[in-house]
Amino acid sequence: MDFDFELIAAPFRMQPGLRRLAAGARHLTPLAAGSPLYEEKRRVHEAGAARHGVAGFDPAPALAAIARQATLEGHPGFDARRLELAFEEDIAVLDGADGTLPWLCVCVPSHWAPEDKLGLDFAAVHAPVADNAALLRAGRQLVELATSGERWERFVWSISPSPRFDGHPRRQPRAPWPAGDDEAFAGGCWLRAERQTFFPVGQGTRQAVFTIRVMLQPLAQAVDSAAKAARLHAALSSMSDAVLAYKGLAPAREPLLRWLARKAA
Repeated sequence: MDFDFELIAAPFRMQPGLRRLAAGARHLTPLAAGSPLYEEKRRVHEAGAARHGVAGFDPAPALAAIARQATLEGHPGFDARRLELAFEEDIAVLDGADGTLPWLCVCVPSHWAPEDKLGLDFAAVHAPVADNAALLRAGRQLVELATSGERWERFVWSISPSPRFDGHPRRQPRAPWPAGDDEAFAGGCWLRAERQTFFPVGQGTRQAVFTIRVMLQPLAQAVDSAAKAARLHAALSSMSDAVLAYKGLAPAREPLLRWLARKAA
């Protein structure tokens, strides 16, 4: 997993966390055929359930921007008809004019339904997020930054009882947490992280391509040092009840904290 534990902050807060990227930064990760992520994305692609667009919206400029970015990163020959299977990243378009998402190509969302977010503005998209006051206050500024013509990234993380990438709530009900003692409980959990980036569409638009790369690793493998265990323990122990409920972590908090405390010691 390409995720830095230094990005896990304590006390935990829902915050934008945007970081400016250099012009040559990577945004796209080739999708390995036959991998678990490929197979999950393939099923959604073949069902025609990945793409959603506002009536009349033309995604051609965004697809051209993706093709240019792919070429810059050494991956020429991008086929827009198979976007779902070209890269690990899911894709959305952010419109800077009104802050909406007019087009999405998303196969493996994390417990949200892309079709429900289509055409909504920033405040409406993030309305279900727990402890979202800071996000909503910064909404207009965040949209302006993300569509400013510069490049940005942010990371989010959680802990899941499932190794499944696709978390669409109407395709995949939440998996139950594992049974057993704390060691067995942690052994049945996964660290789930997302790297999200923005890069400009250009061509006279105020649009940005929004990429979402979902990464999964068994929790016991990810937490491979006392320092990592202590950092994750501090973040998890500082989550509000609202955030725990939003992330589905409330039943898992105590066994995970006990396990992490032993690892940290």
